Amino acid sequence: TLPPLSTAISTMILPGFIWAIMSLVRTMGALRPNNWAVVIVVLDAGGNAVLIQRLDNAQFGSIEVARQKAWTGVAFRRPSKVFQDAVAGGGAGLRILSLAGATALEGGLPLLVDGKVAGAIGVSGGTGEQDSQIATAGVNALK
Repeated sequence: TLPPLSTAISTMILPGFIWAIMSLVRTMGALRPNNWAVVIVVLDAGGNAVLIQRLDNAQFGSIEVARQKAWTGVAFRRPSKVFQDAVAGGGAGLRILSLAGATALEGGLPLLVDGKVAGAIGVSGGTGEQDSQIATAGVNALK
């Protein structure tokens, strides 16, 4: 059994790549019953890719979309869906479209450890709801 993420990071037992693998392996459980063809990207706190996994039959365009969703989560410390909802609301929410680096597509979530952003996970290839469900499984896997 793996130690909780906060223990692993605070004691430096697990380097970033192992931490990303933990998230991916546990996230894969959410994919199996649905056979979704997606790309999963895990970024560290600096926005650097530590893991990119393109599942069978996932379109290669989803690699960059998943990275952008994860980058939104880590850079702005909030789910990418926040930006999607702001744009969908119209009016002043359309200002989000000029915010450099913000991706207004559901499926990117920050990874928090002890209340601090330690990285992010982004998923692309399914519907926004499916991508978010998979990303949420990855976040929950590290709790």
